[in-house]
Amino acid sequence: MKAIEITRPGGPEVLAFCDRPMPQLGPDDVLIRVKAAAVNRPDVQQRRGLYPPPPGATDLPGLDVSGVIEQVGANVTQWQAGDEVCALVNGGGYAEFCAVPALQCMPLPKGSSFVEAAALPEAFFTAWNNVIWLGRLSDGETLLVQGGTSGVGMAAIQMAKQLRGARVIATAGTDEKQSKCREIGADITVSYRGDWVADVVAAIGKEKVDVVLDGQAGPYTEKQLQLLAPDGRVVLIASHLGEMAEVNVRNIVRRRLTLTGSTLRPRPATYKGRIASELVEQVWPLIESGRIQNHICATFDWRDVRDAHALMDAGEQVGKVVLRVEAI
Repeated sequence: MKAIEITRPGGPEVLAFCDRPMPQLGPDDVLIRVKAAAVNRPDVQQRRGLYPPPPGATDLPGLDVSGVIEQVGANVTQWQAGDEVCALVNGGGYAEFCAVPALQCMPLPKGSSFVEAAALPEAFFTAWNNVIWLGRLSDGETLLVQGGTSGVGMAAIQMAKQLRGARVIATAGTDEKQSKCREIGADITVSYRGDWVADVVAAIGKEKVDVVLDGQAGPYTEKQLQLLAPDGRVVLIASHLGEMAEVNVRNIVRRRLTLTGSTLRPRPATYKGRIASELVEQVWPLIESGRIQNHICATFDWRDVRDAHALMDAGEQVGKVVLRVEAI
């Protein structure tokens, strides 16, 4: 099969087509003929040499796909050849075929194209895992989303509003991006290029945030802990501003705060399968009814994967970037 590999750490120019053997199909897996694959921040970090795949995973990038099931493993009963699915994968999405645990597959939401469906898994799995499960967002609480126009940020804003009736604060770098956050449900938006802490406090007061979803860490960490209400939670999904942070532990103890984080990729298929089931049950109907919108910034033929990664490097995208995978 044809696939796109990372030839060495570097910029978009290190991405190149290659010939690879077909993926090995385990008894609990399905083989997907890929129609579309999303481009995600972890793909960019892997390309730069900063995010190696976990043990046992392919070195090919690509964490979510949509397509048609070509073959099923011996133990798989819930899917059959010809089914149209989207899936969170452990790697290997930038290829004509991808093997994935059957539990991580979901049907395409009714009315969604392959391109639209490919934009869903990584963003919605991540938002669900970190906001709903780890963040334990409850009805009517306040959520702060750092980077509201990322794929994960947009998923988090919409799920928090539609499923929890939360008050949502989102940060974004431009007026256009702040407007998009408000359009999809954010109640308050502030620029992370300014004094975002002061802006949040001015809008809602001190110690009023219940949950923070953040991928920056570093110097943001203590600032976010200071914003939390008693029993509040900060959930980290990356550390783009630094892997070290100085925090006031006494403050954490005194106000019963939680500082946690997660990486979803190394989790077992059973864990991801539980998320998949809950998404299909609770989120897919909202997508099908239009109450949750799927936002795609740009679509590229996978021959233009370097252009897609250049767009990600520029950091100006609003929503997801998706590759159309065509036979070569």
